[in-house]
Amino acid sequence: MHRAAGGFGGLRINSRLLIPVPFDDPADDYTVLIGDWYTKSHKVLAGILDAGRSIGNPAGVLMNGLSDDPPLFTMEAGKTYRYRICNVGLKLSLNFRIQGHLMKLVEMDGSHTVQNDYESLDVHVGQCLSVLVTANQEPKDYYMVASTRFTKYMRTATGVARYAGSKVPPSPELPAGPVGWAWSFNQWRSFRWNLTASAARPNPQGSYHYGSINITRTIKLASSVGLVNGKRRFGLNGVSHVDSPTPLKLAEYYGISGKVFKYDSIGDEPPASGASITVAPNVLNATYRDYIEIILENPERSIQCYHLDGYSFFAAGMGHGKWTPASRRTYNLLDAVSRHTIQVYPRSWSAIMLTFDNAGMWSLRSELWERHYLGQQLYVSVVSPARSLRDEYNMPDNTLLCGDVVGLPKPPSYV
Repeated sequence: MHRAAGGFGGLRINSRLLIPVPFDDPADDYTVLIGDWYTKSHKVLAGILDAGRSIGNPAGVLMNGLSDDPPLFTMEAGKTYRYRICNVGLKLSLNFRIQGHLMKLVEMDGSHTVQNDYESLDVHVGQCLSVLVTANQEPKDYYMVASTRFTKYMRTATGVARYAGSKVPPSPELPAGPVGWAWSFNQWRSFRWNLTASAARPNPQGSYHYGSINITRTIKLASSVGLVNGKRRFGLNGVSHVDSPTPLKLAEYYGISGKVFKYDSIGDEPPASGASITVAPNVLNATYRDYIEIILENPERSIQCYHLDGYSFFAAGMGHGKWTPASRRTYNLLDAVSRHTIQVYPRSWSAIMLTFDNAGMWSLRSELWERHYLGQQLYVSVVSPARSLRDEYNMPDNTLLCGDVVGLPKPPSYV
């Protein structure tokens, strides 16, 4: 719950010098952290969730920890600046816009994108993106605006971007935000991977033809909410995850997973609607290097957002209603953006595709914090059969041990 108390910040990762970036170096590089804000302390919020209740609606929205003045950033007329925008909130999607300025989208979750201009951008919980903004307007102050989306109420934060030397305050008339989820869905469809640019590797992003790889497994995950022993819980395919006293990866590494959790307590298809929720560690087995399609279904009336640790995936498709195999005809199999966090609109689905080639125990979870805290997550176990240092390192010697692995002999080294 530290995030609710401001325990977050930006970690900026720059491209290696040998990898060209598909835009000129900006005059400066700014980080904009936007998110909803609760006046209750993180301990009180945790207590509410532990009692099985909802934390309710946030009191407001913050931008870099503030809700208004003083100026956050300074721009010189005629120069172009990079803004890295992240939604670090607990619950709400936000729309970001800058008074009088267009934003050229250049990056999302570490992938370079086709460079389209936008007046405003929806940023869902846990997502980050980069835009280029050129200071080409009258030299004065301008408001940056972050406002809530998909809510019956409006919460807004503003911050000032100042042209160097300006003594003219920003116009009090804030640019209006979009309305409705259909606008947001159509904006998502406009996002495209830049196939000629390089990202983490020297080869172009488009050299990885994800759309031509045969799918070896399809996993459909549907969220659910219900009461367990009178307390509110959230689940995936009928199981609400709870952490075990022995961390899952430790149990697997030391060969005692059978004492701590059960693999595949959920199936690849969700149970019938209205099925009861079971509280247990939720661990899926995935075969190393399999190419898997995951369908995230949201039968509820509010937007959801998911993050997968350890991987980037291709957000190949979205649609309203329930997913069927025929939905694959709507997939983008050429230039979907490779990213690690994806939204699922109300009563809709999102489809992601990836190769599970990173050995480990990885969390797939709701980024909406009360859902995550109350069980809407699972872990994907990916084990390399080779036990090779090429695939996974040995556990460091100074790792702290707890639970049932304390006192056990150390497993044999990977080779």
